[in-house]
Amino acid sequence: MALKVLALGGDGIGPEVVDAALQVLEVASKSIGLPLDISEDVLGWAAWERYGTVIRPTTLSKAHASDALLVGAVGDPKWDHIVIEGGPEDQDGLMKLRHELQVFACLRWARAHDALLKRTAFKPEVISNTDLIVMRELCGGAMFSPTRGIDESGESRRAYDLNEYTEAEIERFARIGFEVARRRRKRVLSVDKSNVFMTGKLWREVVNTIGQDEFPDIELTHLFTDNAAYQLGCRPADFDVILADNLFGDILSDQSGVIAGSLGMLPSACLSQLSEGRSHRPAIYEPVHGSAPDIAGQGIANPCGTILSVAMLLEYSAGEPDCARKIEGAVDSALNAGFATRDIGGHHTTQQITDEVIQQFNQM
Repeated sequence: MALKVLALGGDGIGPEVVDAALQVLEVASKSIGLPLDISEDVLGWAAWERYGTVIRPTTLSKAHASDALLVGAVGDPKWDHIVIEGGPEDQDGLMKLRHELQVFACLRWARAHDALLKRTAFKPEVISNTDLIVMRELCGGAMFSPTRGIDESGESRRAYDLNEYTEAEIERFARIGFEVARRRRKRVLSVDKSNVFMTGKLWREVVNTIGQDEFPDIELTHLFTDNAAYQLGCRPADFDVILADNLFGDILSDQSGVIAGSLGMLPSACLSQLSEGRSHRPAIYEPVHGSAPDIAGQGIANPCGTILSVAMLLEYSAGEPDCARKIEGAVDSALNAGFATRDIGGHHTTQQITDEVIQQFNQM
């Protein structure tokens, strides 16, 4: 059966990097005889300008019927003043999509590329061979809490956002995190602020129980989030899989962009299920970077994060890890050959990088 992929370019540079990644996906899938059924739609403020909504019901229906979604980026400052009726998940097309599919486990992968070691703030000997995943819980916590607002009834305005997790939400997230670690180097670091927050206390207790009872073969450690951020800056190569809630995961995954040399190099996979290394439910694959409207339409956006997201798509939704490794190798070969966009110190265009990745893939 064909792998059903829904491509959602989104805003800014999103359509450009998604187009580049689809070119690589088509070449890679053809090389292994994997039939594709690719459809495209609009998301975010691109959808708002055309349809008056950040995501249409028909798009959500397509998403539920897909094996994988490839998303570019959403966001446009000119629409920041718009407030949409509904909860926090209704204010953003991508948040709505994540909530609708319940892709609560976001794997944000960062590794040190040999060709980009000098583009980072690290000494090469500190960052060399770093390969880690920041797992961000994506459907709960303060980001999705309906208990939020600004109270203007007193003498001084009061703002609040409830950070809330249930035991079940933490359990399902932790299980996927341990499963991912079992496929890698079998080390998990769970971060929290259990010294301050009750959510942190429950987070640590539940993660610890899941690790001890269900994954005794995985080495589990805990750190307070502020210390974890410090240690990530001091010894990044020591980390494997980092478990974090929605807010802390958002922060730590951006920090990990320094490891790769640019946020433009970071891919991600957003899953709701993982069995024997594969997702059998719709999953979202997207670069970690934003929509970068200042360079949209110029053809200079870095497509590597989205291309590497396609590698994750092939691994987790198609069950083709060997093909995924070939794409990763092709990206490295392109970088080693001197191909680089502006954000990583080069002058090549989005299409030139894409063409070189495809050429390197075909030579492997």
